[in-house]
Amino acid sequence: MLLAHYIDGLLARGTYCFSGSEAAKVLGSGVIATRAALRRLRHKGEIAMPFRGFYVILTPEYRQLGCLPANQFIPALMAHLEEPYYAGLLTAAEHHGAAHHRPQVFQVVTQRTRPGITCGSIRVDFIARKNVALMPTMDFKTSRGYLKVSIPEVTAFDIVGYPNRAGGLDNIATVLTELAESLDASTLASIAKLSPAAWSQRLGYLLELLGEAGLAEGLAEYIEHRKPVPVPLSVSQPHNGVQQIARWRLFLNEKIDPDA
Repeated sequence: MLLAHYIDGLLARGTYCFSGSEAAKVLGSGVIATRAALRRLRHKGEIAMPFRGFYVILTPEYRQLGCLPANQFIPALMAHLEEPYYAGLLTAAEHHGAAHHRPQVFQVVTQRTRPGITCGSIRVDFIARKNVALMPTMDFKTSRGYLKVSIPEVTAFDIVGYPNRAGGLDNIATVLTELAESLDASTLASIAKLSPAAWSQRLGYLLELLGEAGLAEGLAEYIEHRKPVPVPLSVSQPHNGVQQIARWRLFLNEKIDPDA
């Protein structure tokens, strides 16, 4: 079987991703010969390789992009890697309607640290979270299947927990303002234990600051019960001698100025 016929067969079944080892097995050719054939198709712009040994088929509408959109191949890639995942942080916030600024990078939360992906014009960053498999998610339909996305409450914790990946505290406050209508107070409180207590301290304070006291109340009760050590609002700024907010056990070492 020719590689082109193999790819046509995948497309006929609605499959747009495959591994080099799968192709070699079906074609009955050696790994080296298969790689050479795949390389020729890559040079012609008919396929792309976002991850070593993992290929995506570029239908005409995506050949200028140089890759499939990330939401169309990430589920298949993570299945190929046999790793739990979810689209998270600003990518998840966008799926939930909180997209003040469209993210330039597709953010994926995985169990372990991975280098980012650049495939044509597509960029994917991976953020490590050891308990990723425990985090509640929901499925969003794409033109190629379903993408696993963190629920709004997990998204809120994650953007606060990874401020450098979420554009800093001002942007986080802006996103939380837009995300608030999708948040449920009881769900926030029930999943707080899945994240470091400091994330609850910062998230609760920010929600209260933004006028969402109802959403923050369960987190305040959680903090009162757990009594964690005081932490700074910003991990990148000094906090010696800075005022502490007793309710959140938080040093206010950065002024928040969300975008209008």
